[in-house]
Amino acid sequence: MTDHRERELIAKAKQGNMQAFEELILRHEKIVYNVALRMMNHSEDAKDISQEVFLKAYKNMKNFDERSMFSTWLYRITTNTCIDEMRKRKGKQSYSLEEELENEEGSIQRQIADEGETPEESLLREERKSELLQALDTLSEEHKAAVILRDIRGLSYEEVAEIVDLPMGTVKSRISRARNQLKNEILKIRERNEGKSRHKKGKEGRP
Repeated sequence: MTDHRERELIAKAKQGNMQAFEELILRHEKIVYNVALRMMNHSEDAKDISQEVFLKAYKNMKNFDERSMFSTWLYRITTNTCIDEMRKRKGKQSYSLEEELENEEGSIQRQIADEGETPEESLLREERKSELLQALDTLSEEHKAAVILRDIRGLSYEEVAEIVDLPMGTVKSRISRARNQLKNEILKIRERNEGKSRHKKGKEGRP
């Protein structure tokens, strides 16, 4: 729910107060960057997308419908901007699988790492992260957006439906299909990796 201070800032920003708009952006810039990073899988792209989102938000501030939360409105702009950019790059996009997935508390790598984990456990965690990123890359832009908002950002189905402007039943169906595709793609990736590993071991074992 929007707090009193945010409502004040929104009212001032809609009147053209740049300081109020900048304070609003400071409150939400990490969220915008976070969504852009997961959609684009590259920090420089996420920074560029974030700047574009803030510019769009500034230009359209007067049109912001205060029946929805400001963060929801920004999510929608961010998601649509990412989808547009991904469509432009279709077939040309390259991902950095080594990129750390950052969030407000730091990177997910640091967040989920156990200080007592063994080198083998650390390697397995990195492999799982790489598999997920590769699998996400196979989803359509719309499916990727929905599953990122729901399963990575942790938004409710209602919030996702509002952001993507679709009925909740459609959103649930889209997320369910995306999850099934992710699961199947991860299995394929693991099978390919295991096949490569067996082939490599076979070559090494030859005299």
